[in-house]
Amino acid sequence: MDFSGEIREEESFLKNILVKFRKKDFSGTTGQAMKNSSYQLAQNLIFKFGSLLFTIVIARMLLPERMGLYNLALATIILFVSFSDLGISSALITYCSKLLGRGDLSKAKGYVKKLFKWKLILILCASIILLISAYFIAEFYYQKPIFYALLVGAIYLPVISLIGFLEQIFKTNENFKTPMQKEILFQIIRFIFVPLGIFLFLEANFSNQGIVSGVLLTLVFSYLVALIFLALNAKKKIKFLQESPKKLEKKEVKDLKKFIYPLSATAMAGMFFGYIDPLMLGHFVSSQYIAYYGAAFSLVGGVIAIIGFMSLSLMPIFARKSGKELESIFRKTRELTILISLIAGIFTYIISYFVVKLAYGTEYLLAVPILRWFSLLVIILPILGIYVSYYVAQKKTKELAWLILGSAILNIVFNFFGINYGLSVGGEMGAVFGAVGATLLSRGLYLMGLVSFRKKKLIKS
Repeated sequence: MDFSGEIREEESFLKNILVKFRKKDFSGTTGQAMKNSSYQLAQNLIFKFGSLLFTIVIARMLLPERMGLYNLALATIILFVSFSDLGISSALITYCSKLLGRGDLSKAKGYVKKLFKWKLILILCASIILLISAYFIAEFYYQKPIFYALLVGAIYLPVISLIGFLEQIFKTNENFKTPMQKEILFQIIRFIFVPLGIFLFLEANFSNQGIVSGVLLTLVFSYLVALIFLALNAKKKIKFLQESPKKLEKKEVKDLKKFIYPLSATAMAGMFFGYIDPLMLGHFVSSQYIAYYGAAFSLVGGVIAIIGFMSLSLMPIFARKSGKELESIFRKTRELTILISLIAGIFTYIISYFVVKLAYGTEYLLAVPILRWFSLLVIILPILGIYVSYYVAQKKTKELAWLILGSAILNIVFNFFGINYGLSVGGEMGAVFGAVGATLLSRGLYLMGLVSFRKKKLIKS
């Protein structure tokens, strides 16, 4: 097959992007995508580099045992945070983007009001469930001293959930700049107060449980400042929020629920899909092995966020396009992402030892082989993100729900057998590699399913 025509087309597409950047021309669909992607990339870079640096600093201060407890508590809390969304953010960006594109500001405000009400109910329910189950999770399932940390999570949860909702409103309005500014503010405050808090906790000889709880409380303070910043800017910069909301008709509410229900299943499956590894490892291995796993995942997560920025920034554009124009934008984005992901994955594998030793120190060198295997995720996940954005923006949520539900179930099964088998043949480190294998296999199958479903859709059409 002759690919010369496609190669020339891609070369022309990339040259056009470079020319627009040089001339600072952000007009048209391509220009808007470039502008959105630039701010999203900047936010991702700030978030990931800031988070990576933050993780490295506190990992060195806490050392593997306490860092493992911190990672386990945070992963558990974030699992409950996911319960407070259940597809609401995706619905917000999908419906409101289209309405704002048509200039129907009142109706867009109506959708925001309805979704915000549902969001508050979910936040309240998730916080109460976390409070009720904290003792059982800490003392009976994990058998680790994180009970007080999970109680702090009931405060952490509503703050971070509201930040996520406000950020989506800004991005629905194609304002990616303010969330980026919020990220800068948050990273600065977190980097000042959390290490300072750890130093004081260590000097005061707090218990491991007290130190982890104190770290999370300081994080809540940092997030609260970021939330206030977003709320104040929302009043000034998002004009459609000043409109009188147009009440949704029964058919519109029904359609919204129809859109969200599959995403709710997707979100619940996604929770276990994303966090089942540390949650299951927490039951089988000592806290320091969770720290090794978390150290490797943090490093690879930084790389993935940097090269996967296009998936979120292009969602509003995917939502407004259809037919050949949509397929052209999707194909070009996918091919560019594949190329960058392959290069990044190979590079991550090569420099794994040096990165872990330089970043975390010799105490964390057991994370090196974990990071090498996770370099495959650097290739898989950014591509997967492009497909997920495409499915959500085109309201193919039912197919997405079935795929992620199936993948999540497989992930749990793979983890159970992988961790137990690894534990029997290689001890606690073997259990960690069992979880790594489960993660890679389940993500790979999920991506194959997304590709297969999309091909069937194109053949039918």
